[in-house]
Amino acid sequence: MWRRLVVITFLLLACAGPLYALNGRGVIKKVDVESGTIVLALANGQTQTLKVAKDARLAGLDDKDLVGGLKAPELKEGAPVTVMVERDGRDLVLTGLYLGDRVKGGRPQITDQAKTGFKPLNEMTAEDKYKGEEGGLYGEGQNEPFGSLAEAAKNETAKIVPLDPDGKPASDGKIVLISLSMSNATAEFSTFKPMADKDPQKSPLVTIVDCAIGGQAMAEWARPDARAWSIAEDRLRAAGVTPKQVEIAWVKLANVRPTGELETHGKKLEKDTIAVMNNARQRFPNLRVVYLGSRIYAGWAVTDLNPEPYAYEGALVCRWLIQDQSKGNPDLNYDASRGTVKAPLLLWGPYLWADGLTPRQSDGLTWERADFGSDGTHPSGNGCRKVAGMLLNFFKTDPNARTWYVKK
Repeated sequence: MWRRLVVITFLLLACAGPLYALNGRGVIKKVDVESGTIVLALANGQTQTLKVAKDARLAGLDDKDLVGGLKAPELKEGAPVTVMVERDGRDLVLTGLYLGDRVKGGRPQITDQAKTGFKPLNEMTAEDKYKGEEGGLYGEGQNEPFGSLAEAAKNETAKIVPLDPDGKPASDGKIVLISLSMSNATAEFSTFKPMADKDPQKSPLVTIVDCAIGGQAMAEWARPDARAWSIAEDRLRAAGVTPKQVEIAWVKLANVRPTGELETHGKKLEKDTIAVMNNARQRFPNLRVVYLGSRIYAGWAVTDLNPEPYAYEGALVCRWLIQDQSKGNPDLNYDASRGTVKAPLLLWGPYLWADGLTPRQSDGLTWERADFGSDGTHPSGNGCRKVAGMLLNFFKTDPNARTWYVKK
């Protein structure tokens, strides 16, 4: 049944390696509230029963949560739906359900494009503008931390030392680097990990654990009791480390099916990410630095999961967060001398976006159709390797990151 489901009924969203998330369409045949399951008639005529996760999002045509959950009257026989399905071991779990056919015949508004005409943020100057936003990853046309942020980056990074399981400095302890986010991130980071572990330049003190989870974007991590946090802690335990040893994270920003203009979807993503940072600092009390990342090119998308311009505009949200923290937003405070610490220091990791087939000036990066899976949104094996390579290069060459990442 599992092989049949993957091959015939759903679009595969993960890249090479373990299967993490699926996306598909169907029509409701039955909802069993007591057992917490839903039966779908799929487009090819087959029927599939799915267990509904306790924290699954069930949304109506207006993208608002359905009142009553599985008891909502809208979830009736014959209703067309688009679903997000996650593989949990050998089981399939429904993590999201949206009324209506959200694929719209397989094409979102912006799709299947070799380029969008947008200029990469790291190639924009302070004078360049996109919807009123200036260029540079950090603003003012700057792609590296500057001013007080540069000093903060140096100071916080210097505090990263090996920790024992109780979070105390120990020469034989561990420096744990994790990822947090959705299916793109787990596909890319799980490709990065074996590459990094084989690299003789990586410090043996650094333990890398992929805690990103398919189907779990920023909105899904925003709740303190979200299932994603428990799964992340399970992965740490399996890797032989503890939450108190986590000091660095790579977080890739995105939400499922964003809508509206930058001011709307961007502010929601920013709000969700602030909550994620607060939760992460609570779960991992020694988390000092988070490297933010936005998505890869999405002009080849054939679903509305997260097409352009949302992938491109996610980088602006990364910058908003960094700038808000620098301006003293108390919800993002990382400095104990300024009050209660609620978040780690936020910095840019590698910037992954390039305009399709147009080579990026700094490094020639392009995103070809072959770099993506069948949905044009999730990276293929080749796309995963591109991102993994950029992550590896970043941690080995960034002046601050290399102080803890590279072997002495």
